[in-house]
Amino acid sequence: MINIGPLEPSDRDAWEELARGYKEFYQTPTSAKQYETVWHQLMAGTEFRAFGARLDGVLVGITHYFFHPAVWYGEVCYLQDLFVAEAARGQGAARALIERVADAARDRGVSSLYWHTQEQNERARVLYDKVASYKGFIRYQYPL
Repeated sequence: MINIGPLEPSDRDAWEELARGYKEFYQTPTSAKQYETVWHQLMAGTEFRAFGARLDGVLVGITHYFFHPAVWYGEVCYLQDLFVAEAARGQGAARALIERVADAARDRGVSSLYWHTQEQNERARVLYDKVASYKGFIRYQYPL
């Protein structure tokens, strides 16, 4: 059975292993300092938040999210990162993580929950198409 809950200080190493898997999937180089900074931000829980998925007590999935204002819609929730270890995929961890973030968003009273994924992330999109609606937006990123 999958259990979803906040990350604990003792999850530090397992979290980083999962976070590295996520960053490798998206081919996003990340320094040791960045992992350390993000971990401290997640533990503070002030701006960025996280949940972990545990299977038999082992951390097998993570999600990071935050709330932010939206010009026309008050406050919204952005699910920024979602990753489940390969060995645990297909057992409901990703869906449970999304649902837990949705619960947090409902509890806060925000107007929507959204996330992005790459078009070729077909495995994840099978789930996303079941739990959410694709609105046809394409993301552009301007280099700074």
